Amino acid sequence: MDKIQLKKTMALMGIFLAINIALKAQFDNVDFLRSAPADGAKFLQAYISPWTNAFGAGLSSGWYNTAKPHKLGGFDITTSINVGMVPSSEDQFDISKIGLSSAITATGMTSTISGPDKAGPAMSYKSGSYTLASFNAPPGTGWKMIPVPVAQVGIGLPLGTELKGRFIPKITIKDGDVSLWGVGLLHSITQYFPGDKLLPFDISLFGGYTKLEGNVPLNLKPDLSVTQNFTSPINPSTSFEDQNLNMEVTGLNLSAIASLNLPVVTFYGGLGYSKTKTAMVFEGNYPTPVLVTPALPAVPYAEYNNSGVKTGKDFPKMDIENFSGLRANIGIRLKLAVITIHADYTRAQYNIVSAGLGLSFR
Repeated sequence: MDKIQLKKTMALMGIFLAINIALKAQFDNVDFLRSAPADGAKFLQAYISPWTNAFGAGLSSGWYNTAKPHKLGGFDITTSINVGMVPSSEDQFDISKIGLSSAITATGMTSTISGPDKAGPAMSYKSGSYTLASFNAPPGTGWKMIPVPVAQVGIGLPLGTELKGRFIPKITIKDGDVSLWGVGLLHSITQYFPGDKLLPFDISLFGGYTKLEGNVPLNLKPDLSVTQNFTSPINPSTSFEDQNLNMEVTGLNLSAIASLNLPVVTFYGGLGYSKTKTAMVFEGNYPTPVLVTPALPAVPYAEYNNSGVKTGKDFPKMDIENFSGLRANIGIRLKLAVITIHADYTRAQYNIVSAGLGLSFR
């Protein structure tokens, strides 16, 4: 790996960590997809939603550390790490309450991806009274803090307005890839106050939108303990190598923010509305067992064959409306010449802790 690629990988590893490690390690054997596509998608949605919620919360944060926009032509370059925190109430879910079909036999509570690292209850995929596949619900990771590193620039525009931008071109990490872009606008309200130049505080309105796209490889192979009877063009050695989960995470932040500007220290806070959303789409071929019913007196049995191969189009698109509602944050920034250091805490459905470093001019 050359030095440039190494730097890119290190800079972006944190962004992709939550998704890539989870689905690469936890879903290296996605047994729950050995069922009807709709059931597999519902289980995945319930299992992974705490991380997508926390990731989306972090993605919507870190936009500002002062309510004072840059002067015309002024700019800053800022990096921050926003850590979305999964509440303990999201550690488990009830399998019987996520809308699985009657073909899935399973009851009880099981871990979400952020829950305890222990195997979940036994699950069975059936056709009538015949069991086609048996497996356990996957364990959790116990990992409740999802880091979202962000790098952005801000530039002063006319009329007390500042434009902010985030952008990361598509970068390949391990077997997946990730890209990100975002745009925000900060507009001063204080400029409309009489004597605004003498006031020690600033009030502004802010709106920001961020979108991350990622592609994560999956690994579901036929169960070797079950009869395989594939025919061309399906080859069990190569036909299931293209399994991927495409993910799109978006975050919206609309806030009124204020800051008290002292010579070195700035205290800032905001109150507003945030909304995040995750969309997931399957790609590739996935083997599922089917019931073979030979002529009597032979007994029906499970088999992997061409008719049981599902494609990404057979799975429903998963749209997770992560959360929407009020958010409030408070923070502090130190400015030493052109260097800024900031930290803040956001209270929302999924709380966020942020810290960052930047260079700011004018």
